[in-house]
Amino acid sequence: MKVVSSKAPFNVLFLCTGNSARSIMAECVLTRAGQGKFRGFSAGSHPTGHVNPIALKVLQQAHFDVSQLRSKSWEEFARPEAPMLDFVFTVCDNAVKEVCPIWPGQPMTAHWGLPDPAMAEGSEAERHLAFADTLRMLSNRIGIFVSLPLDSLSKLSLQKKLDEIGQSRVPASKEPA
Repeated sequence: MKVVSSKAPFNVLFLCTGNSARSIMAECVLTRAGQGKFRGFSAGSHPTGHVNPIALKVLQQAHFDVSQLRSKSWEEFARPEAPMLDFVFTVCDNAVKEVCPIWPGQPMTAHWGLPDPAMAEGSEAERHLAFADTLRMLSNRIGIFVSLPLDSLSKLSLQKKLDEIGQSRVPASKEPA
């Protein structure tokens, strides 16, 4: 039994508590990597109301369009007029513990938790590196996700793969000596 048809695009929502960094970055990465087959969205249970400036800078340096990014509540995606979601991924450990709204259409879900780069301490360069590392880890996971053969996987097989992606630990990039 196939889980999904070849409909396009698949709508994917990334959730985090504040919707200011990780989920925003994931939205950008998926929209680009999905090449029209996927549409990325992001939201938070308690949105900060602004996108983290370092997240914006890292995204801009990677040539992502940040002009439409904003911190928003997950309630926007539980409304009847919201896009029908196919997948919902939590990217922070706090959001996975919260009671989510009922998503119309019963999308597939998984937890892809990552450390919060906004909590990084140190110099400006060290904090920037934490955000760049988060972008790299999200890019890796999302790259695996968009490469999955969605038309040929059963729902159970797909769920297992989604969970495995969230468990993957991507080694830090090696710096030249």
